[in-house]
Amino acid sequence: MKATFDFTGARVFVFGGTSGINLGIAKCFGAAGAAVAVASRKQEKVDAAVAELGAQAKGYALDVRDAEAVEAAMADWGETDVLISGAAGNFPAPAVAMSPNGFKSVVDIDLLGTFHVMKAAFPHLKKPGASVINISAPQAQVAMAMQSHVCAAKAGVDMLTKSLAIEWGSAGVRVNAISPGPIDDTEGMARLAPTEGARKAVKRSVPLRRYGAAEEIGRACLWLASDAAAYVSGAILPVDGGWLAAGVPLDLTQMG
Repeated sequence: MKATFDFTGARVFVFGGTSGINLGIAKCFGAAGAAVAVASRKQEKVDAAVAELGAQAKGYALDVRDAEAVEAAMADWGETDVLISGAAGNFPAPAVAMSPNGFKSVVDIDLLGTFHVMKAAFPHLKKPGASVINISAPQAQVAMAMQSHVCAAKAGVDMLTKSLAIEWGSAGVRVNAISPGPIDDTEGMARLAPTEGARKAVKRSVPLRRYGAAEEIGRACLWLASDAAAYVSGAILPVDGGWLAAGVPLDLTQMG
């Protein structure tokens, strides 16, 4: 039985919310009655997501690396009950073959972008009562070959989450993160497991022996943003079928 949540009247902003996990999150909040804003870099993806989300949705084409663009979008959207920061970049590469710019681009999108989103959003967050949820990754806690840039960036996201949970707690703003495991039908998994053999290897590495769905991350966000989680702040919640508990026993160097 699925838990149901009512976000009628709530205002939710999902950065990165035009595809994959983040679009799944936006759909869950929309289905629960919320007005939802989404943002990502490509206008056509923004337009498609807004059309899918319906009349209460609004979209912004921007790059989270551009602090001024993020600030302008937040000012236009206004008061926000739930903020989701999920914009991310990834590509498998050994550190010795990675350019400084390649490493920097992932850190800038994942970590600096998360900082831009949270800083720009703070003046517009409902106080008290707002919920901020950053989308992290298991690579923040368990090192993975071919993912040094993501490991560094997402570890930073986790610590930023905890730091701002402390700073913003007195304003009644909760700050948490969700760490998704292998989620099917996403660009990230297509890059990390590009062949059928790799897909099977990933599936075997998950204790529940299956991929997750974007909707399952969305439902976790609904719970974390709801009154049911009113005393949860500073947490990094794995939603991964036990993948992190198993130590993510996956070697991308063996999964061409």
